[in-house]
Amino acid sequence: MAADTATAPTGTTGRGGVGKFFFTHEIDEYPGNGKRTAYLGLAVLATIVLYYTYFTQTGVTPNILVSYHMSFKFYVWIVVISNLIGAFASLPASKTDKLGRSNVVIYGLLIIGVLVAFGIPACKTEWQFAFVVCLLGLVEGAILVATPALVRDFSPQLGRASAMGFWTVGPVAGSLITSIVAAHTLNHFLATGGPNGWKSQFVISGVTSLVVFVLALFFLKDLSSRLRDQLMVSEHDRALVEAKARGLSEQDLLAATAHPWRQIFKWDLVGSAAGISVFLLLYYAASAFFTIYWATVFKSPNGLNLSTAQANSLNTYFWWADIVALIVFGILSDLLKVRKPLMLIGSIGSIVALVLFIHAADNPHTALDTIITLEILLASCISLTYAPWMAGYTEMVEAKNPALVGTGLALWGWILRLTVGLSFIFLPLVVTSVNPVVDNLPYAQTTINGQPFNAQEFQIQHPQSVAFAEANASWLKVLQEPSVAPVVAALNANLTAANLAAFQKAVPTFVYTKTLANATTLKKLVVPYEAQLGFLGAHQSQLNQLLKGVAKSPKQWQNWFWVCLVGMIVFIPTIWLNRGRWSPKRAREDEAKHGADVAAELKTLVGANA
Repeated sequence: MAADTATAPTGTTGRGGVGKFFFTHEIDEYPGNGKRTAYLGLAVLATIVLYYTYFTQTGVTPNILVSYHMSFKFYVWIVVISNLIGAFASLPASKTDKLGRSNVVIYGLLIIGVLVAFGIPACKTEWQFAFVVCLLGLVEGAILVATPALVRDFSPQLGRASAMGFWTVGPVAGSLITSIVAAHTLNHFLATGGPNGWKSQFVISGVTSLVVFVLALFFLKDLSSRLRDQLMVSEHDRALVEAKARGLSEQDLLAATAHPWRQIFKWDLVGSAAGISVFLLLYYAASAFFTIYWATVFKSPNGLNLSTAQANSLNTYFWWADIVALIVFGILSDLLKVRKPLMLIGSIGSIVALVLFIHAADNPHTALDTIITLEILLASCISLTYAPWMAGYTEMVEAKNPALVGTGLALWGWILRLTVGLSFIFLPLVVTSVNPVVDNLPYAQTTINGQPFNAQEFQIQHPQSVAFAEANASWLKVLQEPSVAPVVAALNANLTAANLAAFQKAVPTFVYTKTLANATTLKKLVVPYEAQLGFLGAHQSQLNQLLKGVAKSPKQWQNWFWVCLVGMIVFIPTIWLNRGRWSPKRAREDEAKHGADVAAELKTLVGANA
């Protein structure tokens, strides 16, 4: 009876014509391996693109803050509110158990594509930007539930960790693509498009979402409710068979769907979801703020703080490691047939890796190779924890009722977004250094005489000029006065008696004396860089505030990462809430018994239908 496909009972309602094409994406038979893999692949692709668009802002956060003259506190509140909106948007997404998942994903791609490709580039104020990002959070909250539910629908439990590992690649790959695209294109668009060149990143990701929307509209499918809500034997009745093997009757399943939250809102599911939410505080800090962290804490070998493009290059190592580890450890969990041991090993490894990662910020000149090694180790350990957890959580939900996976994932999505949103409320209270850095960044990176000017780079390359200008600022500033500057320019251009006499008449005696005494030094260290040194002198206060912010930044970010480490420690006791064995041997024995129970139930069903 184990057929490759199984037909659902006839009578599935649907639309006709154009309405059917746009809104009916259900199939009435369980697909074979080839089609199932294709549907899984498209669901994962949609997840990747959706998160790519959602995380695009993290790749250009410094540019956004400067462009809109936005404080870091205001930006964090945008992230907080967007996450909270997403949290509560995930709750009605539980209705995908009855209404299906595919339309949420398909039209989520369309809405996000339009908002990102056209909405954000059109924003002219920080409030307009905040409004659009909050709309993105609303859509993303619903998709957070729909896409993993689709993956679950098309994957059996014995391959669940592998499938969920591929799904969790979606958010991570979204961050990776954000970093890759920014690292390779941002500087080009800033050079050709001016200060608003950063908006190109949103156009690229938005158009990508619209392209995948078209693919999903034609090819993404959803199991009909008759298949989705049950475990099927010839794969139609498999849910019923497995439910009976767990001691649940068909009446139990039907009764449970009438009161889904009563069945799902249980202490073990809530505790497990809350545990993984605080464990992932570091992951969400990486998604939202690593670009700022790298750029304000670490310096390149030439002594300059890392640029936005360089920071995105560092991000790529973290996300690549995360992706590979999610897939590898998901497959490993399925091979070993256990979840909890891997979660424990991964969480302990994450704690150790995070401690080492935190201390890397003690030295702003930490070698980039060291930083890369630490972030790869940290990302790998997080994935070792998360891939098995995601599989185990869906199995916990199925143990209560396989027809309520969407509701269970809605509970998880709500708790996750709520935890992250609330935690980010406190981040600006811990990391206060970003504001003085970002607020004064325009003074450190500007244009002088039509040429790009980096104050930090100039100070490093011309330390003698800067030192001389600072030591003699009291009389050098007289030379910059509007009434004196033309006379000084004429004297520098042509040292004649007339020009010298005009200069002597235009300035106080002590300035005249100082100028003659330091004529050689002025010609060598000051005259070639008059505009640059004048700018530094005029904006010394702002530049000093920036330097103070940069100096405080490492310690403050370390404090936040210690908070993230506490979250990882809190997660460990919640591992015991999960179902399943600790021993691979006992897990294999359970699998063999389960297989025998299913075979016996199949035999009973075949006899009853003979």
